[in-house]
Amino acid sequence: MPHLPLRALLNKRLTGALNWHSARATIHNMDVLETILDDIIAQDPDHIALTGDLVNVGFAPEFATAHLKIARLGGPEEISIVPGNHDAYVRSSLPEMIKVFSPYMRNDGEGPKAPLRFPYLRRRGPLALIGVNSGIPTLPFFATGALGEPQREALAQMLDQTRAEGLFRVVMIHHPPLRSGARFGRGLNDAEAVTQILARHGAELVLHGHNHRHSLARIEGKSCFIPVLGVASASAVPGTPHHQAEYHLIRIESSTGMIEVERRGFKEFSHAPVAIDKVKIRHELLTP
Repeated sequence: MPHLPLRALLNKRLTGALNWHSARATIHNMDVLETILDDIIAQDPDHIALTGDLVNVGFAPEFATAHLKIARLGGPEEISIVPGNHDAYVRSSLPEMIKVFSPYMRNDGEGPKAPLRFPYLRRRGPLALIGVNSGIPTLPFFATGALGEPQREALAQMLDQTRAEGLFRVVMIHHPPLRSGARFGRGLNDAEAVTQILARHGAELVLHGHNHRHSLARIEGKSCFIPVLGVASASAVPGTPHHQAEYHLIRIESSTGMIEVERRGFKEFSHAPVAIDKVKIRHELLTP
């Protein structure tokens, strides 16, 4: 985390900085992140989805540093990003993120002067990548999120539109869209409303971050179960209890609906990322 001048600490960032130096600095390591980035590059994925928390306390210089690392993976055509609660830490944070990362959070073909809107839609072959923003400024010691009614309505329309196009719909969100998806003070405020939209309008996969742990849940839709996949932190120190550095390598067979999730990261005593396990979510398992 960069040096924070006094004026930048006269808000929630003060508690965030104290938390970093008392705990988070021992959990997260940039050398670990670099090793994870090297492994991602070696796997040569078709597209990369980043589900938020690119920085710690939403301070402008943090976003420039994060961009240098993310640029190693590719450009805006190859990477799609949604904000996390740390990216929207205080009111000034999200505008600073947008200055740096707006090309990664835009609809296909949208010029840099167009106003940034969430959700956004990107078509990549048979996939529809839909990014929503759940990052909102909160009081100290809270990390809640929300979409709000305008985003929820636009999400419903995008899900219907891309279903009519026959696309495999992947929704990207930072907070888990489940009522019990996070502990008190950290959840999605309108989780129940978002869950209802996903259940009613459908999606083939939901990707989220926030909890810094691998997880797999599901939402029961009209005709199928929607997998909800949570990812661990990419910078967690190997061996830290419950917080191993990982990422997901996801293979999608859109014609059959089969999803294979390979967890890649550090096992105990490993010095480089390896395949931790593989989870197959077959189409027939999604049908009640």
